[in-house]
Amino acid sequence: MKHIFKEGLPNHPTLLLLHGTGGSENDLLPIAEMIDPDANVLSVRGNINENGLSRFFKRLREGVFDEEDLVKQTDSLNDFLDQASQDYQFDREQVVAIGYSNGANIAGSLLFHYEKPLKGAILHHPMVPRRGLTLPDQNQLPVFIGAGTNDPLCPVDETKELDELLSNANAKVKVEWVDQGHQLSRQEVQSAKQWYEENLLN
Repeated sequence: MKHIFKEGLPNHPTLLLLHGTGGSENDLLPIAEMIDPDANVLSVRGNINENGLSRFFKRLREGVFDEEDLVKQTDSLNDFLDQASQDYQFDREQVVAIGYSNGANIAGSLLFHYEKPLKGAILHHPMVPRRGLTLPDQNQLPVFIGAGTNDPLCPVDETKELDELLSNANAKVKVEWVDQGHQLSRQEVQSAKQWYEENLLN
């Protein structure tokens, strides 16, 4: 997977950055700098090309995921993390995902398919990746969900359902509502930073 790695201080997590549709591995670097400038950064570009736009998995149409490809790409991302942790010598158990939109969806998919694949996750405007699954136990895994009260792509009920599914899998979920649509605001990032410092810095 095309990516950027920046080494940080040894006592900080590795931030896994996952961009939105049409983005690149450069998009969320300023967000990582805001949330933890001392962390390792592993920023990944999605493997899927949709009409010239990079994504992390295929979709059938807007809001409808290609579930077969979602599972395939989720497995590939998990394998990539295993390999990258060896290549760059970071602790695989100290990875915190920061995803926006499509990137948040594949980060969420990791939590739907693997038991504690991350140390924590910051999901900005995610959807429910799959339905009808029994989720693995995410015992006290911290998850931040940033959601817009007027988000046309992620309605309020979608966010509430994702919260419920992850909470029922024993994740420790915090939902931060902002009065906006699907865009990522500074207010939301600042809330994520405060949550990160309280929950993921030892």
